[in-house]
Amino acid sequence: MIKSFLNYTGSKYRIMDQLISLFPGHCDSMVDIFGGSGVITVNYQGTDNFIFNDNNKPLVDLINYIANHSIESIEKSVDKIIAEYGLTDTMSHGYEYYQASSTKGLADINKSGYLKLRKDYNNSKDLTLKPLYLYTLIIFGFNNQIRYNKRGLFNNPTGKRDFNKNMRKKLQAFSSAWKAKSPYIVSKDFRNIEIAKSDFVYADPPYLITTATYNENGGWTAKDDQDLLDYLDKIEKKGAKFALSNVLEHKGNENVKLINWSKKYNVFNITNTFKNSNYHTKRSSSKEVLITNYETSI
Repeated sequence: MIKSFLNYTGSKYRIMDQLISLFPGHCDSMVDIFGGSGVITVNYQGTDNFIFNDNNKPLVDLINYIANHSIESIEKSVDKIIAEYGLTDTMSHGYEYYQASSTKGLADINKSGYLKLRKDYNNSKDLTLKPLYLYTLIIFGFNNQIRYNKRGLFNNPTGKRDFNKNMRKKLQAFSSAWKAKSPYIVSKDFRNIEIAKSDFVYADPPYLITTATYNENGGWTAKDDQDLLDYLDKIEKKGAKFALSNVLEHKGNENVKLINWSKKYNVFNITNTFKNSNYHTKRSSSKEVLITNYETSI
């Protein structure tokens, strides 16, 4: 399995084996309508045709940049930004050079340069540079998250790590796999994605009853949730296949509307007990499911 180059909130990498086993073995096109980190698109093997969609335009611009530039040029450009803003480079110098340790991290050392980079990113009108600035902010940001405030300004604070060997390896592997698949990349509201009868649609939306960075500032409402269920019902009527990732229960809360809607389809429990360091909760406290409109062999 290929990891995303992003440590994206809600990423499905840790449960990829379960999801892939429940996906159709073949389809004409796979449509990832809430593409996020790209980890589903880059790992599904049931087709040669992929459509990757996400309404987070800066994220899509970044993935487009990865798709259209060599890994060598990307690393060289990021290293240039790191040097320009005086950020750390532990892969070249190690932690001792900065009088730091892996345990304590690099946040205090990088804070000044990071905040200047963040300010320049938010103020920049140069669309050619923004994806590189964003990726550097993700690398050096808290838990590698992508966070924007209500005014649309990137506001994630400084993190503990830098552009280390592990981050570079993930970027290299993802870039190579993504280029091999060459997905068609778009940034639309899911309601505007047209589906053909022979398509397989995977939906991993923000979860209405959980809290995450992608669900801040009113980013996903009860109306959005209902519109998505209606959209999937239309896919069913068209004869296409869909799979929906979601949670039926979370910390004592239930998504009653989703529970009732799911009864007309197939519901598979997804097992994962890893600890999510971002929110200090166990995923096992949620009832995570995959809902499909097709039968599987499992």
